This record gives sequence, C-alpha cells and structure tokens, in this order.
Amino acid sequence: MAAEETTQVVAGEDQAAPDVEQSEVLPFAHGAAATYTARCPSRETPNEDMGAVIPVDDKRAILAVADGMGGPPGGAQAASIAIDTLIETVNKAEVGEDGLRPIILNAFEAANERVLELGIGSGTTLAVVEIDGVTMRPYHAGDSVILIVGQRGKVKLQTVAHSPVGYAVESGLLDAGEAIHHEDRHIVSNIVGSPHMWIEIGPPRELAARDTVVLGSDGLFDNLHVEEVIELVRRGPLDQAAKIVAKLARGRMVLPEPGHPSKPDDLTFILYRRSRGRA
Repeated sequence: MAAEETTQVVAGEDQAAPDVEQSEVLPFAHGAAATYTARCPSRETPNEDMGAVIPVDDKRAILAVADGMGGPPGGAQAASIAIDTLIETVNKAEVGEDGLRPIILNAFEAANERVLELGIGSGTTLAVVEIDGVTMRPYHAGDSVILIVGQRGKVKLQTVAHSPVGYAVESGLLDAGEAIHHEDRHIVSNIVGSPHMWIEIGPPRELAARDTVVLGSDGLFDNLHVEEVIELVRRGPLDQAAKIVAKLARGRMVLPEPGHPSKPDDLTFILYRRSRGRA
C-alpha cells in the first residue's frame, strides 16, 4: 500500500512547550477526520499520547489513538511504537479478501512484542477504527474510548474501558457519574505491552450519513462527561466541534469547574464524520 505519504501522525515527542497544540481536518474515504492533540498543561514532559489517520485507498482508512503509560520516557515510547507499528504494517501489507482486519490484528500483536522488548515496564492503550466505505469496525486494548454518535445524539456504540471501573459501570455496579470521579479510574487492566494483552473486536457497523466517530484518550473522557462529548460533536462543522471540545477539556484541566471532572493530562482525540454522499 502507498499509505505513508498521506498518513497524518497526531502528536509526538517533539512538542517543546506546554501550550503546543496540533489540529487538522483531513478529508478522505466517505467523510473527513478532525484531529487534535496537546500536552498536559501542567507538565513539561513529552506528550505520551499519539494518534494517526491512515488513508489506505479511496474508500478505506484507519484511525488510531494510543495513550502511553509507565512514566517518561516509557509512556511516550510505547505510544510511538504502537502507532509506528500500525503504520508500518499497513504500508507493507496487501488488502486481501478479509480486508483490513488481519492487518490491524497483526499490528496489535507486533506492537505488543516491541513494547515488551523495551523491558522497562511501559505500555500503552490502543484504540483503532477501520473505515471501509460506509462501515466501521472498532478494535481496542485499554481504556481509550471509541464512540459512534448519530446526528440527533443517539449513541450507537461506546466501547467498554478495560479497567475495573469500566467493567463496574458496564455491569451496573457503578454509575457513570460516580465513575468519572472514582479514585481507581486510572487503573487499566489490559494494555499493549503486557504478556496477557488481548484485543477486543467489535462487529462491522454501517455509518449513517452525518454519524460521528470519536476516538479519545482519557484526557478527553476524564474531563468531559460522555453526554457533553455527544452534544458537542453531533452537529455543526467538524473543525468547530473539535475546537470546542478541546477548549472545554483543556479549560477544565487548568481551571476546574464546580460539579465537573478535572484531571490534567495529555489530550488526543480524532473525530470522523461520514458525509452525506453515497458510498
């Protein structure tokens, strides 16, 4: 594949100042993607988030967000390895009858081996969305979230965080409002960089016109309620939605609002919206 020239890498270790931000809108396939990243406003260490938009051909693309952990420089290294491995795997592979699925799974496994080989105890979440015409398919390890939001605000998909708190919410033992303030919210039970890593794969889902797919690191969902993200991304120009989401999340990191969550952290997200055109 010749994806490398059009791949947009989101974030990176070269962000030299706390206020450095990157954002861009990239048209591809049957829609467009808006990307955003910024380093934690209270730290001078490298951004440990990373992401990518990888157009494959005229109808297929891959979106990915990785949130590194393990402390600097390990977290940034792990996230970079995950995204770089995904890009390399896509560029070297040929799409067969099974589509992008085996390519993405191979990338997860190769990235896991490479992070383990670092031998420093670091790891990263990895959330990946496959776009194929007007369908999407989610893959993830960790607690970075994937959402599908309809134009009227209907949640058509929300992945379950691989964490004790995430499982408690899914089983009904913990309310989502309580979970966002839970003291153990930062504990993740499945990561790239673990000998026991596993990949959760969702079924292919058709995207309706104007559906918006959200991939976000915990810098997004630890500072905004899911309901707020839904309301902000479901309508209006995609670039404006990304700017508003970023401004609100970053604002709460710097100046907490009563009754709302606040956790300074690196922030990376990708919004993809299917256009009204036919497949």
